[in-house]
Amino acid sequence: MIRVLVAEDSPTARALLLAILGSDPEIQIVGEARDGVEAVERTRELRPDVVTMDVRMPRMDGFEATKEIMITVPTPIVIITASFVARDVDTSMCALRAGALTVLPKPSGPDAPGFEEAARQLVATVKAMSQVKVVRHWRRADTVAPPPPRRSVPGRGRLVAIATSTGGPAALQRLLATLPGDFPAPVVVVQHITPGFIDGLADWLNRGSDLHVKVAEDGESLAQHTVYLAPDDRHLEVTPRAAVRLARAAPVGGFRPSGTVLFESAARAYGPAAVGVILTGMGEDGVVGLRALREAGGRVIAQDEQSSVIFGMPGAAVAAGLADLVLALDAVPAHLLEMVG
Repeated sequence: MIRVLVAEDSPTARALLLAILGSDPEIQIVGEARDGVEAVERTRELRPDVVTMDVRMPRMDGFEATKEIMITVPTPIVIITASFVARDVDTSMCALRAGALTVLPKPSGPDAPGFEEAARQLVATVKAMSQVKVVRHWRRADTVAPPPPRRSVPGRGRLVAIATSTGGPAALQRLLATLPGDFPAPVVVVQHITPGFIDGLADWLNRGSDLHVKVAEDGESLAQHTVYLAPDDRHLEVTPRAAVRLARAAPVGGFRPSGTVLFESAARAYGPAAVGVILTGMGEDGVVGLRALREAGGRVIAQDEQSSVIFGMPGAAVAAGLADLVLALDAVPAHLLEMVG
């Protein structure tokens, strides 16, 4: 049985979450919390396998509660929010940085369109996250790694393409915060995230980086010092004319945007001048595309298992023999500086 604690201040929303999760025979609800303080206390007391965490709660919000849980009793946490306003999205992103694993929209009532799919996604996510071995955070864990040393010999890379999923927002924040503002190549990113959060993620990353971070727009030219995130429900590709192409083509491996689509387009457009980076994430998205990138002469960096929240995507790339380098997250920026020029 997967033991779940539900932290939600609204009695109506809490009852709905309890009904959805309790309907699965593999899930046992072991407790409820009405605010962030109770969430921390009940997690310490009950030691659940997963905590579902509301964002906006009295006494202590979802970010502060997540941070305290990850410091005192590390537990897989799924952030659940009903709001896409800037404040709540920012709180959600901060909770991911503090150690929460993923963020989901709060299901509406049973009569709302899409309820069955939202309920299915909630149950599936809670089950999947219960298997993640989270690590303890420390009270000074939000410090950013020092800037990497500048390269002495320019590399040949002219594009960095990144794919990531679970654990990706925090990994991207740490990586981009460490790269210098004059990083001499565009960076294109596929991040699997719940629809509705990508604009908030771009804003959050932009505020923590010297690079310009934005959601990609169809047809725009790729520029140095800029990071382009794939928008909701669009494949992100790059063209030989150094421009963005967004496409509604069929999902690849169940994903749109897809890391494989991004890497394959980088292979076609940039060949040996492309650098592929595959970071923490569940599944194997991006591996097929990395094979095309390697065959075109590009280079590949995979995040190592110890620094990954989930070693699925980078682990699949490593197992397939596609990684030139397998690095701890904090070592990636220095190597990108060596490769790009």
